[in-house]
Amino acid sequence: MIGDVVGPAGMEALEVKLPALIKEQQIDFVTVNGENSADGFGMTEKDFRRIIDAGADVVTSGNHVWEKREFWKVLETERSMLRPANYPSGTLTTGNISGTGYTSLQKNGVSWVVINLQGRELMNAIDCPFQCFDRLINFHTGRATDIHPLLAADGFSMPSAFPIILVDFHAESSREKEALGFYADGRVSVFTGTHTHIQTADERILPKGTAYITDLGMTGNINSVIGMEPGICLERMNKQVMYQMETAPSNSHGKIQGIIAEIDAETGKALSIKRI
Repeated sequence: MIGDVVGPAGMEALEVKLPALIKEQQIDFVTVNGENSADGFGMTEKDFRRIIDAGADVVTSGNHVWEKREFWKVLETERSMLRPANYPSGTLTTGNISGTGYTSLQKNGVSWVVINLQGRELMNAIDCPFQCFDRLINFHTGRATDIHPLLAADGFSMPSAFPIILVDFHAESSREKEALGFYADGRVSVFTGTHTHIQTADERILPKGTAYITDLGMTGNINSVIGMEPGICLERMNKQVMYQMETAPSNSHGKIQGIIAEIDAETGKALSIKRI
C-alpha cells in the first residue's frame, strides 16, 4: 500500500520505482493513494491511468479528490477508483455524490476488498467512519445485501471465501486513526492511515491479527514540505499569508513510501508488515 502521490515528482517516482518493487518483492496486490497527483491537489483521468499502468490494482483518495470537477466522471465509471465511503448519503446505497468508497475483485484466485474512509477530527464533519466501517464489513462478510450501482453494473458478486480486506483511512488525527485501527482489528487484514504525508514508525501487527500503520507517508520529492516547495511554505508560515503552494520539483529526491504486508490467504490475518 503506497502513500499519497504528490504532483509530477510523485508520479515520476511511482512510475520508476513501483514496477521494480512489485517484481523484486513478488507483490500480489497494490493500492496507491492518488488524491494529490495533479499538481498537489486532486486528480485527472490521465493521472489515474498512469497510476494503474504503474502497477496499482486500486487507487484510493481523500478530501482532495473533489478538487477537479471533470474528474468526477472517473469516479462514476471506474470501480478501481475510490473516494471515501463515509461522505453523506454515500454508503452502500445510491448516493448523491460521485463514485463508491469500496470495491472487491478477484486476483490470482484470491478475493480482495479495498475500503476507503475519511476521518472527522480536524477535518470536515462527514458521516461517522466507525458506523460506515461496520456497514461495509457486514456487507463484505455476507450479512448485508445492497450493492452500489457502479459495482452492480460491472457484474459484482460476493466472494466465495472470506476476503482479504485492506483499509485506507484518510485522516488528520493520529488518535482517530489508532482508535479506528483497534476497532477494525481482527476484522480486516491491513489498516493504514494516509493524509499527513509524514510516514510514521509505528508499523505493527495488532493483537487480533491486523497489520497497522498510522500513516503510509508520501510519494514524491522528499526534500520538500509534505511534497510542496519549501520556500513557499516558509513564507506561508512566517507571514501567515496564504500564498498559493506549488509542488516541489522532480529530481533525484523522488521516493515512494508505504508498507508491504504479508497476509495468510486462508485466515486473512497479517503475518508481517514492513515500511518501504
